[in-house]
Amino acid sequence: MSEILNELRQVQDLLKIEQEEDRQQYKLKSQKSTIAERKAMGFCWYPVTITKEELGFGNKVVIELERTKDRDQLHLLQTGKAAALFTNNGERQSLSGVIVGLKRNKVLLATNKEDLPDWIDDGRLGIDLTFDEMSYREMEIAMKKVLEAYRTRLAELRDILLGDVAPRFTDEKMDPIPTLNPSQNEAVQKIVQAKDVAIIHGPPGTGKTTTLVQAILKTLETQKRLLVTAPSNTAVDLLTEKLANEGVNVIRIGNPSRVSDVLLEHTLDAQIMSHRSYKNLKDYRKTAAEYMRMASQFKRKFGHEERAQRQFFRSESRRLLEEADRVEEYITDDLLHNVEVITCTLVGAANKAIRHLEYDTVFIDEAAQALEPACWIPISRAKRVVLAGDHCQLPPTVKSFEAEKGGLNKTLFEKCIERQPDVAVMLKTQYRMHHHIMEFSNKQFYHGDLMADESVHSSDLHAYNIHFPAGMAVEFVDTAGCGFYEEDSPERQSSANPEEANLLLNHLAHLLKHYSHADEEIEHLRIGVISPYRAQINYLEDKIEHMPQLHELRQLRHLSVGTVDSFQGQERDIIYISMTRSNEQGEIGFLADIRRMNVAMTRAKKKLVIVGDSATLSQHPFYADFLSYVESIHAYRSAWELTEIMP
Repeated sequence: MSEILNELRQVQDLLKIEQEEDRQQYKLKSQKSTIAERKAMGFCWYPVTITKEELGFGNKVVIELERTKDRDQLHLLQTGKAAALFTNNGERQSLSGVIVGLKRNKVLLATNKEDLPDWIDDGRLGIDLTFDEMSYREMEIAMKKVLEAYRTRLAELRDILLGDVAPRFTDEKMDPIPTLNPSQNEAVQKIVQAKDVAIIHGPPGTGKTTTLVQAILKTLETQKRLLVTAPSNTAVDLLTEKLANEGVNVIRIGNPSRVSDVLLEHTLDAQIMSHRSYKNLKDYRKTAAEYMRMASQFKRKFGHEERAQRQFFRSESRRLLEEADRVEEYITDDLLHNVEVITCTLVGAANKAIRHLEYDTVFIDEAAQALEPACWIPISRAKRVVLAGDHCQLPPTVKSFEAEKGGLNKTLFEKCIERQPDVAVMLKTQYRMHHHIMEFSNKQFYHGDLMADESVHSSDLHAYNIHFPAGMAVEFVDTAGCGFYEEDSPERQSSANPEEANLLLNHLAHLLKHYSHADEEIEHLRIGVISPYRAQINYLEDKIEHMPQLHELRQLRHLSVGTVDSFQGQERDIIYISMTRSNEQGEIGFLADIRRMNVAMTRAKKKLVIVGDSATLSQHPFYADFLSYVESIHAYRSAWELTEIMP
């Protein structure tokens, strides 16, 4: 027990180190920059005007801001992020809040004040993203709860998840679900039998989300209220849509990152507006806003009567808003009492509307990409826990080298599956990729247990269109001896290899020479070009601009270029990977992160082409094994031999 508590204290300390590093990086990028620089980095809109002002929950002012210049400039603003309204009147004054709505050139900011400050009428206004203290605060609260838990359900779950106490299972049997394969049914069976914790281990393409949804539906047969969470808004949105389409009474807490009718209909705000008592709430707010408007007409010094009148209007406005808050609380409680599933991000589980609730089961998707402290937020409200993910793919992002070195990137999912292997079931049939694309990762990460479903086993580009050669699902193009050396970009702290990039794009253009995306009889191929290095991505993107066929495919969004992380959770018919590193020292940098490479190699469905220097790569045992694998399936190509058939 003491070992577990010491381990949790260490995680607590590492989280503080990460928070400070995150804060310093934010300051470096934002606070020390000019407005123009912050706009260019995507942290700021300037100038903006206030187009609407209303009162929200707790009598706090909500303002709609519209940017009036640079309306097409890319930005990082999104719902749920902390932000501040500021004035450029010579004094640095700001009003903090949270972004609760976002349209193309308009943002809705919920402030933490009941009245707007006077300075909003002086100078030009802008909105800045600010450092997100709230997420760290909620993680710290959760860690404190876990550490202090004694003879409670949280204490039991803590000791089981971290391997100190054995998990318990019933021998309950269930009828197989017809739409699931044997390993997927085994995973649902494990969840049905688990009294404490169960894990769905879902390698690429194995239908993890499908299995998770079926497990939630099965759990609802015997339990009343469930919480379904994930670290990312995208994953929460996907699960919300799938559950809603299954007819589940689901409420999405927080603001969805994608806008769809299904999602918006299931947000808490939309559900409140559909409630039978919403008309009363709306009437109270409308009258309160009218009283506040009348009070604001008295702006300068008036006599005693005017001051008393203004005081009366403000008093009435506050009284009506308090009544509105009571009605909103009643509606919210009524909705949450009858809901089957609540969905939100991990930090969203501490939202004020639901933070008092407990759940029969908490499901955490993408748990292998979530920081451990974030996972404890929903678990602290759970009677039972189900984790889903794959610890052989990307770990969570940790900004502090010291915190990462100390083990903050080791997830609760990873700890539990290592210490309590009996709680996990691995899904074994993959429905994404040709068996040659699958097999190397299968042997390296999944003990050779994965199988390619018959529908994809031999599905290569030739099966898609006979113009493509048969039996070429995987190619490794070796640049060894070509002198294609990497170039370092110190200001970007990244590497590029222009000659390797040129070879890759020429290879792709040659592959597609007989392919016409204009043929409406066949489904369009979707192509991805990946490099682990941002400088190489930039070069590839610039080069594609000058290659008409590839440029057109990119314009049509049939071709995408990005880092490994940007392709996580996605798939493409064709994937090209530029390994980039080529040097006489045999240094491969963070290519040594083989979990990241597992993600890259398993995005492809029909064709995987990897371009790299075998002399550099083979210094690492993972890539040495890969070179042996491509030779065993006759997928090795020398760049020298390809120069004869390509321009």
